[in-house]
Amino acid sequence: MARHNFRNMKIWQDGIDFVIVNYKITRNFPDFEKFNLTSQLNRCAVSIPSNIAEGSAKATDKHFKTYLETSLGSAFEWETQFIIAYKLNYVSQEVYNKRIEEIQKQQRMIGAFLDKLS
Repeated sequence: MARHNFRNMKIWQDGIDFVIVNYKITRNFPDFEKFNLTSQLNRCAVSIPSNIAEGSAKATDKHFKTYLETSLGSAFEWETQFIIAYKLNYVSQEVYNKRIEEIQKQQRMIGAFLDKLS
């Protein structure tokens, strides 16, 4: 197996874009959430493209899949935390709908790539 160039992968590129928007959103969360929900959402968002990049360096698709599964897990974790943020009224319905649509797209893309490697 040839190693994958993560910079050329759409799932990684979209993941980077997702991180940037996530940081812009969480910047507006209440100060008391700085070390709680804000930090957790940011870590999950960063984990998505980071694990794709790290996994791309692995010598086999089997090992790469492990990192993709971690990335997918972070995407589902982020979605759960964002639902909580929405229920706490930290984001508007419009922002919520857009971000949920984006994370679910990311989840589908990672899942499809995992299937391709199987």
